[in-house]
Amino acid sequence: MKRIPVFLLAVVTLFACNVKSVQHESKGKKPNILFIAIDDLRPELGCYGSPIAITPNIDQLAEQGLLFENAYCQQAICSPSRASLMTGARPESIGVIENYTDFRDVNPDIVTLPQQFIKFGYEAVCLGKVFHGKYNDPDFSWSRLPLKPSIKRLPTKGGFALKENQEFWKRDRDKMVAKYGPDATKNGLAQGPAFECADVPDETYEDGYNTVAAIATLKDMLAKNPEKPFFLGFGIKKPHLNFVAPKRYWDLYDREDISLSSYTEAPINGAAMGLHPSFEMRARAGIPKFGSISDSLARVLKHGYLACVSYADAQVGKVMQALEEAGVRDNTIVILWGDHGWHLGEMGVWGKATNYEIATRVPMIISAPNMPDEIRGVKTGALVELVDMYPTLCELAGVDKPSHLEGQSFAPLLTNPTHDWKKAVFSQFPTPALREWAANPLSKGMRETYFGPLINQVEDRIIVQQGSRWNRNLFENRLMGYGMRTKKYRLIVWKDYTDASAEPIFIELFDHMNDPSETKNIAEENPQVVRTLLQQFNEGWKGNMAEIK
Repeated sequence: MKRIPVFLLAVVTLFACNVKSVQHESKGKKPNILFIAIDDLRPELGCYGSPIAITPNIDQLAEQGLLFENAYCQQAICSPSRASLMTGARPESIGVIENYTDFRDVNPDIVTLPQQFIKFGYEAVCLGKVFHGKYNDPDFSWSRLPLKPSIKRLPTKGGFALKENQEFWKRDRDKMVAKYGPDATKNGLAQGPAFECADVPDETYEDGYNTVAAIATLKDMLAKNPEKPFFLGFGIKKPHLNFVAPKRYWDLYDREDISLSSYTEAPINGAAMGLHPSFEMRARAGIPKFGSISDSLARVLKHGYLACVSYADAQVGKVMQALEEAGVRDNTIVILWGDHGWHLGEMGVWGKATNYEIATRVPMIISAPNMPDEIRGVKTGALVELVDMYPTLCELAGVDKPSHLEGQSFAPLLTNPTHDWKKAVFSQFPTPALREWAANPLSKGMRETYFGPLINQVEDRIIVQQGSRWNRNLFENRLMGYGMRTKKYRLIVWKDYTDASAEPIFIELFDHMNDPSETKNIAEENPQVVRTLLQQFNEGWKGNMAEIK
């Protein structure tokens, strides 16, 4: 046998050690997966530097794992974001760019993330919101039903615990349904109050109950088949509107200490179609249907968001404690993520559904059994995407990756967080100004009710800016904003998504080195930068992947 040079042997040994540190041992039981999805959660967490958010349990998870400072969703709305990451393919590839398309209808044979794990011997179960709403894919993605423990709970209606809010919600809903039919609620009308502070147990609301159910289901799986690895999808709906959380979480904050956004105006020279007039928030009772939201109301709303974040954090803590008590924490990969960000008054917007940093950047934390100790508690600035989670979890668990995936495993970052990674990441959203927050075209009910003046105002602003480029059919039905985020810039290209050869009708450029809040579009004064970034943009996600040496 030929002798191997010492330096080459060292390199091979180092590589082998790194691979072993992030991939689970092929012998013995495969690692469990705890997959924690949190709705509408922007990086408003202590571990992300929030000066006010009280999130001790998520902060502790960050200390046990790797925190991604630059993780981005593929579309800042629930169904497209979740369908994309759960299938491992991008919104347009799977034909899901709004909330009312079932990904399975248009992709009957696609293999989802939990479905792939089932193929490799996992028990997969879902509690709460992992896919979007009714598109939970029960026939393919989950191998068993969760338990539904019988516990004493106060009744809720419309998500509210207080009787006056329940009654208001019902009256408002019945009135809208009588006028516009059953789709009135689907299209965002009749949502009830924007917030509720009720002195009730955690289990009164849906997230608290689902936590109890998740823990019971976990124990049941381990009792019935302790040797079978599990994939537990645990979805928490808060801080999604409405901002309802038990009083104890509101009491964690002094409202006077809550600061408001310092930049509440649209970006200078920004796309007039790039910002919506906060339809999602304004659909709630007590929120002005036109004009600005006062500072006093804004502070209440941010208080409600923070209370919901702390409520969600408490549920994470309970499930993590259950893992510890069950003795399976050391063999469980835990990944926590938000499906998209959320404007809390930034750019004058309350809600998700834009192509800007505040809506597309998300929290993501992973803790894996074989991570080196020196990586735990570390933060990485690498650019990653939610669509990368599918291949990553497969690699970490030793599960084969299907060929359709459009993300890239970030497993190498678990041993080297400073690895030279992706050159750019991508997101998209169709004409936020002229779509409902579910990204579907504006309904008759939206136009005829209190949103009519808002829609006319936004439309007039677009016509003034776009001039001869204005075309109602294009702007309402075919215009897509494509965002590309590099380490230094955000480029947003507005074009007809039904025509691959169409030229951009408008471009936005933001310099994150000098303007991290994206307050000014500098595309016109930087034509060479735009040309260079457009070349990079045209290379697509495949041309911007990390090079693995």
